[in-house]
Amino acid sequence: MARMISLEIDSIAAGGDGVGRNNGLVVFVPRTAPGELVTARISGKGSFARGSLRTIARESEQRIDPPCPHYTRDRCGGCQIQHLNYPAQLRAKQRIIRDAIERIGKRAIQLPEIRRSENEWRYRVKLTLTLQRTPGGEWRAGLHPYDDPSRIFALADCPITDRSVVSTWREILSRSNFFPAVQSLRGSVRITADGPVFVMMGAARWPGADGLFATVPSLAAMWWENEEGLRRLVGDRRPVRTLQAPAASFAQINPAVASELRAHVLATVAAHSPRTVVDAYSGAGDTAVAIAKTGIRVTAIELDGDAARWCALRLPEGSTSVRARVEEALPTALPADAVVLNPPRAGTDSRVTTALELQKPSVVVYVSCNPATLARDISRLPGYRIASLLAFDMFPQTAHVETVCELVPGNA
Repeated sequence: MARMISLEIDSIAAGGDGVGRNNGLVVFVPRTAPGELVTARISGKGSFARGSLRTIARESEQRIDPPCPHYTRDRCGGCQIQHLNYPAQLRAKQRIIRDAIERIGKRAIQLPEIRRSENEWRYRVKLTLTLQRTPGGEWRAGLHPYDDPSRIFALADCPITDRSVVSTWREILSRSNFFPAVQSLRGSVRITADGPVFVMMGAARWPGADGLFATVPSLAAMWWENEEGLRRLVGDRRPVRTLQAPAASFAQINPAVASELRAHVLATVAAHSPRTVVDAYSGAGDTAVAIAKTGIRVTAIELDGDAARWCALRLPEGSTSVRARVEEALPTALPADAVVLNPPRAGTDSRVTTALELQKPSVVVYVSCNPATLARDISRLPGYRIASLLAFDMFPQTAHVETVCELVPGNA
């Protein structure tokens, strides 16, 4: 049965919710700030509960008015902590990392240093939206409310996204008559050095694909990834080159912070003077290529075929790009002096940490976008200690954070 409670918010949880306690009950309340006294509506039994904010009896000095109208009006789930000032956002992320490492990883650490983003707004160069056909036959492109993932609202603007991305989305929607004849799709627009690229995701057939590309002349390239996950290039206006980067593959959405993070990873690896390096989850290979150009022999492992091929084309002789799952290829790629891990949010497979424990490279540089899975994977490496930990605020206004953890053999 639902009931109303009063509680004081003392911290921000990993997902961005405020956390408070009421008679031993831990309550997570979205859109609250540390130091606030609130009333919340909760339901359920047990030691944890999720609440919905009803009133704020005492407002935190960290609270600000969110600049984006979607954040309040539509309860947009794309950002989680836009109601906090930027210094408070950074402090919350430092604590999220420390709490995960101590609670899940079982390692005692100080609050890690965090590098702020140069831009708090308009930093995203990629935006993925859900496309949904309305009962009237029109297409709606938008995001989900944080408390109702089954619904989407039409997105007018996204203040954390580059204006050119938003503008390109508007062009694409104006040609929605070329969309596949289905009820729902997903699409992403990303800005590249050659201009915007678009990836349509979903549907078994798309007879209007060529028509869409022809009528949106600002697009540099367009891909279609069908409902089975097979991707094909629909159209390409990029300059003809001998080598062409895979614009549809994964890339970081905050280029300035991504560049700073990569420089730190390269410096951390170089400090150990390795002769051989494995770059696991290597993506398009920018880190692997940069390391290999210093004369180090690199084995890059990446599952995405386009990204692995692009990496292979750029690696110098003696280094190798392997298209495979990391957990399957890493045991063969070892031993190596250093290993760089940059897994998705789910972290690494347990077979990866098992292989590292057995082979003991002199350093593991783990780049993480999820403190919880980073902490879990650290707990699977009892033969390593944390030599350094540095956070990068890749995603202002959200609860997400990138962390670079340097692990070396030794007692935790």
